[in-house]
Amino acid sequence: MAELPPLREVIKAHGLSASKALGQNFLLDEQLLDRIAAIPGDLAGKAVLEIGPGPGGLTRAFLRAGARVTAIERDSRCIPALAQLQEAFPGQLRVIEDDALSINHDDLMGEPYAIVANLPYNIGTLLFTNWLSDQTWPPRWTSLTLMFQQEVARRIVAAAGSGEYGRLAVLAQWRSRAKLAMKVHRSAFTPPPKVMSAIIHCEPIAAPDSVRISTLARVTEAAFGQRRKMLRQSLKGVEGALSALETLGIDSTRRAETLLVEDFVSLAQLLDQRR
Repeated sequence: MAELPPLREVIKAHGLSASKALGQNFLLDEQLLDRIAAIPGDLAGKAVLEIGPGPGGLTRAFLRAGARVTAIERDSRCIPALAQLQEAFPGQLRVIEDDALSINHDDLMGEPYAIVANLPYNIGTLLFTNWLSDQTWPPRWTSLTLMFQQEVARRIVAAAGSGEYGRLAVLAQWRSRAKLAMKVHRSAFTPPPKVMSAIIHCEPIAAPDSVRISTLARVTEAAFGQRRKMLRQSLKGVEGALSALETLGIDSTRRAETLLVEDFVSLAQLLDQRR
């Protein structure tokens, strides 16, 4: 491994600045980056997919941990900085200049892989839901360790009955074990974002294969789209939902936030069976 200049020098040397259009905020604290890279466990020799590496701060931490990293970066300004890392860690880093939303990640990786990323805020939730929505389960990815705005992170791990509990919690928790792994103060970023951040760690778990993602999405969208209303009102537009509630013994006068993840999954499962 070659000696690397500090990240601030790399950013200055390549004339980089965080792009608001791309939702960029750079992390420069090497100790913090190493702590983030340690969340998914021992990465030595393992495949890691990173989205939006920017100047490569988090990438460095993965490489120091011995990971084999594939980094997808759409900002061409960052490619020279990442090329420096390829030279410093021969054979450990592959850089793909493309849009992460347009690539099949399983085909790209070709083996089990961990996803660890300081996600751009403007595409973070979409990527997260895409990774959780594959009809093939368990997935090829072994874990997700992702940076979100703290508000979004809390919604992912929220328990039934809480104000943050909603569609995102149901989707995340029916197929994965999700936890809030670390809070990150806004001052850790350059430039500092307006909001606090947090890192979510998810590991896939066994989930019913008789549930269509589209059905679960339709049910939760209707239920939480009118979360202040009783289920008999919010779900009346979903064909068969009220009958399914009765079959499952779920009181239709309850509101969406009182149902457990398992309740929504059972409801979607029954609707699919009756199709």
